[in-house]
Amino acid sequence: MRRTFSAVLMLSITLAGCRAKEAYDKAKISQDLEKHGTMDLMKDVSKDKYTPPSDGKLTDAQMQMYLKVRGHEKDIAQVARKEAQAHADAAKQAGEKSIAGMMEGFKTMGSAAEMLTADIRAAKDLGYNTQEYLWVKGQVMAASAAAMTSKLTEGMNASFDSTYAQMKKSYDEAKDDQSKKMYKEMLDNYDKQRAEMKQNAAPVSEAMAYNQQLIAKYDGALNAIATEMSKWEEKPGDAQKAMNDLEKGVDKAVADSKK
Repeated sequence: MRRTFSAVLMLSITLAGCRAKEAYDKAKISQDLEKHGTMDLMKDVSKDKYTPPSDGKLTDAQMQMYLKVRGHEKDIAQVARKEAQAHADAAKQAGEKSIAGMMEGFKTMGSAAEMLTADIRAAKDLGYNTQEYLWVKGQVMAASAAAMTSKLTEGMNASFDSTYAQMKKSYDEAKDDQSKKMYKEMLDNYDKQRAEMKQNAAPVSEAMAYNQQLIAKYDGALNAIATEMSKWEEKPGDAQKAMNDLEKGVDKAVADSKK
């Protein structure tokens, strides 16, 4: 009984400590946003210089930097979003055409700008070169976008192949020449479309392939896009759920096409 009570007590103390630290961190972020606005941040960022590698490849250290910045960015964006909503509510209450309402409106735009630059602020807070971070993020986002395109193409090809197989079956089972001719024309059209799709497919560069493999060691291929989308979500987790649903939908389409 005593052990159970002690365990519960320790858990309660730990949770209270975590909540207190979270509140302290958010208060600190809020103070920094007030004292060091977006214009000040941009001036600091302009002082950083970085020359990207000629091969365009990311390193493990850069991926670790990106993920650390992303974690802190989320905290900053949440605080900025909450403040933007508070200013918007205050503007509505004061009357948007009143002086007080217009002032709150300007503050709302300021908080929105802080949401947009949350990642750069996070990189600066953590002591990283912001120009290097921006390059790294660009490479990660490009690799993530390419992964999404590849995933969508996979689903589209699966649907295409399934339709083609059904059309071929109808052609083989057709009893008269007119039906045979109709299905043959449709099959030829599908073959033409398939060739055009293959010809127009963007080639994956060596650097892109390398970066995608490196990102997979640390993160899901599509998580960069989901995280970027999450800045604007009203309900936490909606962006990630949407991305997960997309992957599941494509995987199901591929599986169904093989049945």
